[in-house]
Amino acid sequence: MLKILTTFLLVLSLHAEDVYTVDDLILEALKNSPDLKISSSEYKASQSRYDLAFSSYLPKVDLSLTAGEIGMSDIPLNPDTMVNDSLLLGQLSLQQIIYDFGKTGGNVDTFKYDSDSYLNSNEQQISNKKRDVKQAYYEVLQSIALINVNKENVKLNEIQLYRSQKYFEAGIRTKIDVSDAKVELIKSKLNLKKSLYDLKLSYASLDQVVGFMESVKEYRVYSKELVLENLYASLSDYGLTLNESIAYAYENRYELKKYLANIKSAESSNESASAEYYPQLYFGANYTKQKADKFKSTTPEDQWKAALNLDWNIYQGGATSASTQEKKIQIEISKSQLQNSKLTIKKDATQAYINVYKMKDSVELSQSLLEVSEDKFDQAQKRYEYGLSDYIELQQARQGYIDAKSSLVIDYYNFYNAIAVLDNAIGK
Repeated sequence: MLKILTTFLLVLSLHAEDVYTVDDLILEALKNSPDLKISSSEYKASQSRYDLAFSSYLPKVDLSLTAGEIGMSDIPLNPDTMVNDSLLLGQLSLQQIIYDFGKTGGNVDTFKYDSDSYLNSNEQQISNKKRDVKQAYYEVLQSIALINVNKENVKLNEIQLYRSQKYFEAGIRTKIDVSDAKVELIKSKLNLKKSLYDLKLSYASLDQVVGFMESVKEYRVYSKELVLENLYASLSDYGLTLNESIAYAYENRYELKKYLANIKSAESSNESASAEYYPQLYFGANYTKQKADKFKSTTPEDQWKAALNLDWNIYQGGATSASTQEKKIQIEISKSQLQNSKLTIKKDATQAYINVYKMKDSVELSQSLLEVSEDKFDQAQKRYEYGLSDYIELQQARQGYIDAKSSLVIDYYNFYNAIAVLDNAIGK
C-alpha cells in the first residue's frame, strides 16, 4: 500500500505545475531578467567609479624597494676609477591633497551624480519591467478567455448541425442548411485551434519578459473564469485626475530623476574643469633608506623630507578654457534633455490616462452590445425554429453574439493593460 501511495505521489509531482500570480511573475522577472541584471551591474560599476574618485581625498602612500648593482666614479675615496657595489634601497612616500579649488570635490561629485543617474535608470528599467510583465500576463488571460468563447462557439455550431440534420430528415429544411452548419462548425473549430496556439504564443512572450530560460517551463498563470455578465460594473475609475497624474509623474518618474542627476553631474564636472585655472596645494613626505657600503661617504643611508607643495599649471595652450566651455555646453544640453523628457512624460501620461477611459467606455459599450446580440440570437433561433427565417439570418445572429463576446473580452483586458501603462507613465 505504501509503495502504491509513493508511486502515486511521484506521478503527481512529475505532472505538477507551478501556478504564478502577476505578483509572483514580477518577482521572478526581477530575479531572472538579463536586461535588469545588465542595468543593475551598470549601477554597481558606477558605484565603484565613485569609490575610486573619492579615494582622491585620502592620502596616497607608496612603497618602493630596489635591489641591484651601482657603479660610480669621481668619488673622493677613489676619484680615478669606476667603483661598483651592491645597492639595497627602500623608499616610503606620502602625498595628501590640502586644497585644489574644487578640482577633487568636483570630480568626486561628478561620479556621485553619475552613479545616481545609473541608479534611477535601473529603477526605471524595473518599472518598465513591471509594466511589461503585467501586459504579458493580461495577454495570457485574454487568450484563455477567448478559448472559452471559441469553445462555446463550437458547441453552438454542433447543436445547430444536429438540429439542421433533424430538420432535413423531417423534410422541414433543405440540405443546404446542413452543409452551411457543417461549414460553420469547421470554421469555429479552426478558430478554436488558432486560439489554442495563440495561448502558447502568449506564454512564449511571457517567458521572454519574465526571463524563464528553460526550453520547456511547466507552469500556468493564476486565472479565474471570466464571468462576462456585469463586467463593466466591476471596473472603477483611476485614483487620480489627469492633472494629478501629470504632477505625480513629475515627482516620481525615475527618468526625470536621472536627468536631474545628469545636470548636477555636468555642473560638478564644470567645477572640476574650472579649478584647472588655480594652483594645487598638497603635503608631501618621504623617507629613504639605502645601503651601499663602498659609497657611505657620499650617499646617506637614511634620508627624509616633508614639505608643503604648490603646483600651478600656468599655461596649457587654451586647453583649460576649451574644457570649461565644453562643460558649460554640456550643462545646457542636460537641462534641455530634462525639459524634453518632461514634455514626453506629459504626453505619455496624458495619452495613457485618456486611453484608460477610452477602454473603460469600450467595455461599457461592448457589454451593451453583448446583451443586445444575445437577445437577437435568441430571437433568431426561435424564428428559425418556426420557419420564419432562413439559416443565414440565424448564422449572422450567432456570429454577432460570438463577436460581441470576443470584443468584450478584448476590451476588458485592454482596460487593465491601459492601467499598467498609466501606472508606468506616472511612476507608480
